[in-house]
Amino acid sequence: MSPRRLPYGRQHIDANDIEAVCDVLKSDFITQGPVVEQFEQTMAGYCGAAHAVAVNSATSALHIACLALDVGKSDTIWTTPNTFVASANCARYCQAAVDFVDIDPQTYNMSVDALANKLEYTKIHGLTLPKIVIVVHFAGQSCEMDSMAKLAKKYDFHLVEDASHAVGASYKEHKVGGCQYSDITIFSFHPVKIITSGEGGMALTNNANLARRLQLFRSHGVTRLEAGNARAGDEPWVYQQIELGFNYRMTEVHAALGLSQLQRIDEFIERRRALAEQYNEQLRALPLVQPLQSRHGSSALHLYPILMPDDSDAAETRLALYQFFHQHGVGVNVHYIPVHTQPYYHALGFRTGDYPVAENYYQRTLSLPIFGSMSDSEQDTVIDLLHTFYGISKIRTAA
Repeated sequence: MSPRRLPYGRQHIDANDIEAVCDVLKSDFITQGPVVEQFEQTMAGYCGAAHAVAVNSATSALHIACLALDVGKSDTIWTTPNTFVASANCARYCQAAVDFVDIDPQTYNMSVDALANKLEYTKIHGLTLPKIVIVVHFAGQSCEMDSMAKLAKKYDFHLVEDASHAVGASYKEHKVGGCQYSDITIFSFHPVKIITSGEGGMALTNNANLARRLQLFRSHGVTRLEAGNARAGDEPWVYQQIELGFNYRMTEVHAALGLSQLQRIDEFIERRRALAEQYNEQLRALPLVQPLQSRHGSSALHLYPILMPDDSDAAETRLALYQFFHQHGVGVNVHYIPVHTQPYYHALGFRTGDYPVAENYYQRTLSLPIFGSMSDSEQDTVIDLLHTFYGISKIRTAA
């Protein structure tokens, strides 16, 4: 039997998770029911948000967030090129235009300065300002939300946090997801994320009307009769479709797993931070750029991206290192190919060269394995391979 491959991310399922799922399978509800609601309430309480709406993926959550904020074909949404394509595609689902804002070269998040400059240029030249700016908390580290919120107020746009990487992270003493600076925050529960529900996502907000609209759009736009909406003579089984919605509901099975995992979220993040500290210590002698951690918050450390030195050999070195790891059974990965360079977005008029900081980052980056169940010996394998590749002796720590 071949040895187990070490991936860049992996779920951690224990006996409690399995028991929680089995309990649901033996209950009266398998599709959306009371466990989904419990998951929503528990997550909202953990983050300090008023409302949470669980759905079948973060992509679905992004889509209904745009719909809840009335995005249509005459609108424009701005996001970062350094993200998975879903952060931009959600605008296209609503027939809206998409534009991008380049990243900060140190945090790899959307640059506040680049956003401010683009907003002012757009306003001065009478162009269309964004209806929504979707900021992405890349690798688990929050964007500078205080500054983003001030720009949102000045230029009158909505803020949505794509916090798919940042469940459990914090910013200025607030949990990400509390929506202190934004209209809606999006979480992902994909298996490589901080906690998993198998597949799943969630939208959090402090606005009761937005929460109601999110709930409508996840379930066909249909609602049961409520007080004040019933017409004389309506039968008690009558429901009404009041929006064009979708079937984006989370099942009880997925919610049970997510709710069980949520009980261990702080444990998972603590382990990720210990792994990151070990990487920081053991890789400092290598010719690599380590990820910067902001002083304004605490990252969930979904990813640990290293950068090759910024020289003409960066892309070639990164490819060689990627192949070297894979030859030794370590599944390092690259996050992300800039969205605007994808063929679909090229067809919309974007070109390579439009966002040079994101493109430079992409040419140099490689994500090392980091996940809550990663063992010391698994991390040692990664560290040893890096030192072997560069021909530099590993730092020896005292026993």
